[in-house]
Amino acid sequence: MTQMLSLKNVELYYDHVYALKGVSIDLEEGETVALIGANGAGKSSILRAITGLNKIASGEVHYMGARLDGVSAADIVKKGIAMVPEGRRVFPYMSVKDNLLMGAFTRTDKNEIKESMEKVFERFPRLKERAGQQAGTLSGGEQQMMVIGRALMAKPRLLLLDEPSLGIAPKLVQDIARAIVAISRDENVSVLLVEQNSRMALSISNRAYAMSTGSIALTGNSAELMHDDRIKAAYLGGDI
Repeated sequence: MTQMLSLKNVELYYDHVYALKGVSIDLEEGETVALIGANGAGKSSILRAITGLNKIASGEVHYMGARLDGVSAADIVKKGIAMVPEGRRVFPYMSVKDNLLMGAFTRTDKNEIKESMEKVFERFPRLKERAGQQAGTLSGGEQQMMVIGRALMAKPRLLLLDEPSLGIAPKLVQDIARAIVAISRDENVSVLLVEQNSRMALSISNRAYAMSTGSIALTGNSAELMHDDRIKAAYLGGDI
């Protein structure tokens, strides 16, 4: 496999407070990698460092062999990286269809955009049923499907997901987890998944990094970490 993404000794501060302390992670093409840990551990800060939303203080970010830190957020999207932010940021008064089209703002290929829309509707049939409905009237789970669909409209090679299960009914969490697996498998999209729901994250990823206060505490194969006593105690609330 080809290395797609790597962070090397990345440090990031918010108002002189460490958010990331010498973090190094990597992701191969075709992989789904999970970042697990408590709220405030630094998981989302890694995504913000990758996407250029926050400038790193030191270290390097590489994507497909080229330096990514210092590249503008808009150009990072054009390189094939799409992010689904925490909190389901939707345009509430716009239709579902128009919300999805916002994900294709860097594209000009109208026929291919239409094909991408059909793929999203096949992936999430509820969105097709509600295509003309205002996005703000959808349930939390449906909005999450929509923002994932919106990211897919950019035709990414790398999909960054920030807490996709947050505040969503358990039944829909399962649906979203299955969709993430299918997207990676069927559309050849690599995934970096940030999740407090460690069980879900470990169950659908190839590898994982467990974070603690801005640094990597543990890393390894996800299936093995699921049964690691340290992970059970710190991230899974005891025995599974």
